[in-house]
Amino acid sequence: MPTAVLLDSSLSMTRPVSVEGSEEFQRKNLAVHGLTMLFEHMATNYRLEFTSLVSFSSLWEVLVPFTRDYNTLQVVLVTDGALGIGRGSLRHSLQTVKQRVEDKKFPLPFPFPSKLYVMCIANAEELQATDSMDNLEQLINLNGGEGQIYTMEGPLCLKSVQSMFGKLIDQAYSPFHAVLRCGNLTSDVQVFPRPEPVTIDEEVDPMPRTVQTDLEIVGFIEIGDISSPPVLSRHLVLPIAVNKEGDEIGTGATDDTEEETSTNQMAGKSPNFCVLLHGSLKVEGMVALVQLGPDWFGMLYSQADSKKKSNLMMSLFEPGSEPLPWLGRISQLGPASDAAENPYGEDDSKSPFPIQPKHKRSYAQNVTVWIKASGLQTDVQKILRNARKLPEKTQTFYKELNRLRKAALAFGFWELLKSMAELLERECTLLSDSAHPDAAFQLSHAAQQLKLASSGDSKYAAYEHNITPMLTDFSGGGGAHRI
Repeated sequence: MPTAVLLDSSLSMTRPVSVEGSEEFQRKNLAVHGLTMLFEHMATNYRLEFTSLVSFSSLWEVLVPFTRDYNTLQVVLVTDGALGIGRGSLRHSLQTVKQRVEDKKFPLPFPFPSKLYVMCIANAEELQATDSMDNLEQLINLNGGEGQIYTMEGPLCLKSVQSMFGKLIDQAYSPFHAVLRCGNLTSDVQVFPRPEPVTIDEEVDPMPRTVQTDLEIVGFIEIGDISSPPVLSRHLVLPIAVNKEGDEIGTGATDDTEEETSTNQMAGKSPNFCVLLHGSLKVEGMVALVQLGPDWFGMLYSQADSKKKSNLMMSLFEPGSEPLPWLGRISQLGPASDAAENPYGEDDSKSPFPIQPKHKRSYAQNVTVWIKASGLQTDVQKILRNARKLPEKTQTFYKELNRLRKAALAFGFWELLKSMAELLERECTLLSDSAHPDAAFQLSHAAQQLKLASSGDSKYAAYEHNITPMLTDFSGGGGAHRI
């Protein structure tokens, strides 16, 4: 997860702070000291982290840009908490966040997954004396609650700023070390970025699940059988280099670039299981199923960044015993050699996957599902198109109308029935003088029936009830019979 550091360079950051000694310090000096500590930690423990540094006041400047694309981000805002005054200040922006036009929307929430950490070169008492703390908390809330505000404890000094940035490092930038096991083979590895805890919403008492530090490979499967499964997150797995004395000296890589080859040499000439595993998966075209915790699995595989570079990656499945339905329960998978006959055939011409369910499910009924707004819009427009062709399209009109009505009742979407009724009444008023008289009768009748259904009346809101065409004295329009 790349990091964007936003450094406040406004005039208020030049306010002096009392530090022991003859050297005069400003708040921006404390900010630079804390960021230096953070960057040095990244250089040692998070070497693959991509970082951008942006300086801002009334204007902004990208001092250090990113070096590649990203789709998730950590934002570290370093400021003294002075919100400014007048138009364009943070205080004014937050007060008018709901009045902004579309092309000048407030940047939060970001259009990508992110975490916002606010590092205040001020203590909590100073921020709470004004509305600064409330406004900074509003920033976190606008970001979906993802993030945290850090303040300095005690006097504003180098020791306090080190303590504050140390807390950020412990929470967001501590490396994740684990032991990768397969039978009697083991390898110390670092997983990057650090896996986040996962909470399952479907559970009665949801508890965050964390990836354990003992990663056990439970089996291997061909890439074609696992296909492209849905995953929670993807991580890079690096072997940890250890010298002869057993001291950690960094992470070795598993690719073919010159820099990574020299890093592998740093690890010594002793065999490394992680490097062996990566090469084997790459050559054989297979993935390794790995247990992340109780009833939680993932997969290890080789992923190529270019023609010469590839990495050992780990993807996390949804927690559960059956994260990929076509594989069945992972705990029930076993060696192909234990089967009575080769499940892949003598010439590898077939596959035992996908697992066929014991009970065949019926997909005969046409169930209406609106996953996106566009799907609902399409169904409404279909009804209106048929409404404009009444009475020729009477049967089709009522068929589509009843389909929408049943779905709305099943979802408890009463507002949809009211809105559809209003649309039909509007169509009735827009009929031309040359329109068939039956069209107005049918539109008014359908609108009235939808309003009755939306009222919750047991007679008209019953799911099994169908709206039937209104019987009229007009002939030739197809409206005098029922469907």
